[in-house]
Amino acid sequence: MVVPKLFRRPAVILLTGLTLLGCAALVSATKDKFTTSDKAFYADDKTVNFVRPGLVVKIISAEIAPDGTAKARVLFTDLRGLPLDRLGIQTPGNVAASFILATIPKGETTYKAYTTRVQTSPITRVAATQAGADAGGTWAQVAEGEYIYTFGAKAPAGYDRTATHTVSVYANRNLTEFDLGINSLDTVFHFVPDGSKVTVVRDIVRTATCNKCHDKLSAHGTGGRTTMETCITCHQPQTTDPDTGNTVDMATMIHRIHTGADLPSVKAGKPYQIIGFAQSVHDFSKVAFPANPRNCEACHEPTSLAVQKDDWLKPSRRACGSCHDDVNFATGENHANLPQVSDNQCSSCHTVQGELEFDISIKGAHTIATKSRELPGTTFAILGVNDGAAGKKPTVTFSVKDKAGNPILPSEMTRLTLLLNGPNTDFGPQISEVALTASGSNGVYFWTFNTPLPETAKGSYTVGIEGYRNITLLKGTTKEQVARDIGVNKSFAFGVTDPTPVPRRTIVTTAKCNACHGSLGLHGGTRNTVEECVMCHNPANTDAARRPATAGPAQSIDFRTMIHKMHSAGANGATFTIWAGSANNYNFGYPGRLTTCTQCHVNGSEQLPLPATNAKVNDPQSHIGLMGPETASCTSCHTSLATAAHAQVNTSAIGESCSTCHGPTSAFAVSKVHAR
Repeated sequence: MVVPKLFRRPAVILLTGLTLLGCAALVSATKDKFTTSDKAFYADDKTVNFVRPGLVVKIISAEIAPDGTAKARVLFTDLRGLPLDRLGIQTPGNVAASFILATIPKGETTYKAYTTRVQTSPITRVAATQAGADAGGTWAQVAEGEYIYTFGAKAPAGYDRTATHTVSVYANRNLTEFDLGINSLDTVFHFVPDGSKVTVVRDIVRTATCNKCHDKLSAHGTGGRTTMETCITCHQPQTTDPDTGNTVDMATMIHRIHTGADLPSVKAGKPYQIIGFAQSVHDFSKVAFPANPRNCEACHEPTSLAVQKDDWLKPSRRACGSCHDDVNFATGENHANLPQVSDNQCSSCHTVQGELEFDISIKGAHTIATKSRELPGTTFAILGVNDGAAGKKPTVTFSVKDKAGNPILPSEMTRLTLLLNGPNTDFGPQISEVALTASGSNGVYFWTFNTPLPETAKGSYTVGIEGYRNITLLKGTTKEQVARDIGVNKSFAFGVTDPTPVPRRTIVTTAKCNACHGSLGLHGGTRNTVEECVMCHNPANTDAARRPATAGPAQSIDFRTMIHKMHSAGANGATFTIWAGSANNYNFGYPGRLTTCTQCHVNGSEQLPLPATNAKVNDPQSHIGLMGPETASCTSCHTSLATAAHAQVNTSAIGESCSTCHGPTSAFAVSKVHAR
């Protein structure tokens, strides 16, 4: 056929997530180009060369004719750029693709889709127009892997040919018959129908920011909706859920999802739900944001490349009312009795930043007390350990200063604790002592532990420090409050019998935790590094001391067991509760893929075998009870009785044999069974 002389605009390609099942972008389909996170890495060479796993979609160009007929020219290729047959006849795996066509009307900042459907609720009988994928479109192949898609929907009469328009395509390539899963992705193309340059965009939060927690952003199954750029073409004010009446506009929906448990309406007893496809109920009422919900910059990153990254500093009823959903802007209720009929005057009161924190400016109102710029700061350092030998009482030399370098006396601290544990290969019950009476001067202090090291101590041990001062902020004002000025934990390894101290091996890093949690801080914020956490959360520890007898067997709080269970509870059907004065439930699931071990682990620390250890994990609620570290790690996510029995059968008096089948080069290697 004759190829129309349309579609000459240079391609603007957004290749976010063009990967084998969400892995990092690859440039070759040859086996050596895949990583251990890819299923194709483990496939035989013949399969890889035949299938050519992976999917890349490029929107080459798009146009809308004066009568509203819209077309997009797309190219489907594998990771080497070789063309793919979308029907899966000439090349393995059919490619299913769906299209969205939307515009940003002049004077507006959000999309409005031309591709819509009417959804009628069987609950409320209310009909709502929703943005969605095009229906009734046609395909025409113009070259190998290259197609022109003509939309079934048309732009309305009189549509603005000078406004920004966007075509989004989300696609998946089904390779399940080759045990290579479903390759999914999306991409967008921005254009102005009259041929002029695109100057108006909506670019507030980038996908990379979402993926700090979500690993690979993915919604609506395996269809391929994996980027914010595509999500916002449908999730805008045009679209509502007719079953609940809730908007699914991105600004409102995302704020409400991420603060579900903290929403005033939820606390008042009204659940926050969205009813989706096939009347599936999605209840976000128990979602707790892993970072402090006042930390707007967790998503609105100052370092982001997004064009409109600072738009969160422009107040609006739509955005602000999504978290503060007890405010009635029409009546002024919970808004200082001031009705707000438009957004025009919002910034008059809610400036970007005021002179003082905790005011009604945007940054002031979201100030986190422990992060206040008015805090003098608390900084710790451990300078050395003397008498760190078996049977002796170690003396720790440490410093406490403010961020300007001025000394802080131990007695001026509200809490100051030193921890001791070891050996670093086998952490056991910790020694914890309050050091508020430590001797010394000028910022350098000494503490001799009251408890000596065991007579059998050997190898290396670790000392840690934690604490805070209570500081009064805005004293004498109506905003006066007391904040904890918390120091960042420091750890120090010292040799008992080792000539050179050997620190505990690094399994996860605090930086990895903080990618989601913003600023890790547990137990009042004083435990804020992984190195400090593991000293108490060791194999021997459980919540027995704080668990009521009526609450059943104690729960292990060993770090590997506890963290795996916390992050997998809900997703794997299991529940997980720790008692710490009250019941703490962690049944809301992990926002990323549980199979992406490297989201937390570093240095291949998830691989078997684990280093030899004599420490047994005490988990009274498990099927086994007392177990080795490999069994404890794996059965904390894989919770079935069959898995526990399998692990126990493969454990003897001399140790665990898990690595025989699950070692790095074995048939069921950890990396292989978790590959995507």
